[in-house]
Amino acid sequence: MKPAENRREFLKTSVCAGLALAGLGSGLRASLAAAEPFKRPGKPRFPLSLAAYSFRDFFNHKDPAKRITLFQFMDFCADQGLEGTELTSYYFPPKADAEFLLQVKRHAFLRGLAISGTAIGNNYCLPKGEKRDAQIALTRQWVDHAALLGAPHIRVFAGSKGSLEAAEARKICIETLEECADYAGRKGVFLGLENHGGIVAEAEDLLEIVRAVKSPWVGINLDSGNFHSEDPYADLARCVPYSVNVQIKVEVQRKGGKKEASNLERIARMLRDANYQGYVALEYEAAEDPWQAVPAWLKKMRAALA
Repeated sequence: MKPAENRREFLKTSVCAGLALAGLGSGLRASLAAAEPFKRPGKPRFPLSLAAYSFRDFFNHKDPAKRITLFQFMDFCADQGLEGTELTSYYFPPKADAEFLLQVKRHAFLRGLAISGTAIGNNYCLPKGEKRDAQIALTRQWVDHAALLGAPHIRVFAGSKGSLEAAEARKICIETLEECADYAGRKGVFLGLENHGGIVAEAEDLLEIVRAVKSPWVGINLDSGNFHSEDPYADLARCVPYSVNVQIKVEVQRKGGKKEASNLERIARMLRDANYQGYVALEYEAAEDPWQAVPAWLKKMRAALA
């Protein structure tokens, strides 16, 4: 094959693989179904990130000497040699404007960091009305923020059913998530539904919702510490193929049991088996001082994921 033919064949293969991966072979439409696991060609890849929530006690610390900013947190991420930084929305100014967001984006770039994603605290189980509209508005606001920051992903919650029947709550969540995903997809931002209690406390319920949402821009934000069944690792393994972001907790807690150290090697193995390719972010919530514990756990994660 001649060099020119080689180039043409490479471009053809690359384009087809890219379209298949994104589920966009029939056009860039956020309304396409995303019921199947993501198909990722190539080998597993796990760039490391760190969730700002790991330092939640320090962003608003009463002692000004111990208080940190998002910029200092990004510096910490860079000093740890991380590829990414996950900037939880809670620690942005309440009325963060474009000027502030661009300052954050500039700082991350100059420190060699990708903003791997952000996260909001929301509830998608609210019936139609002002409260539901407010949750959709919050999501859209942060989709716009994420697009400006260059962040490809937002962690979202399903919420709790409250006085609703479980089936009705799931139906409302699916409808709301689908509406938000339509907007997010037009801005090139993924929404990752986290296994965070409420109506997605069980793996099957989480998978049912994600499979039902008709959008290629929705997946799972998989939190390794949030399933509390008899075998949390089996639940995690079922969800990895649908995941667009993975957060590692340093502890797991089985049903009826005490907290135990996470088995990082087992988590790494399930990520490889599913050919996951994407960010793996440490979200530290244990009792030890994060300034001491986080570097040690990042080292362990690197070894397990190598």
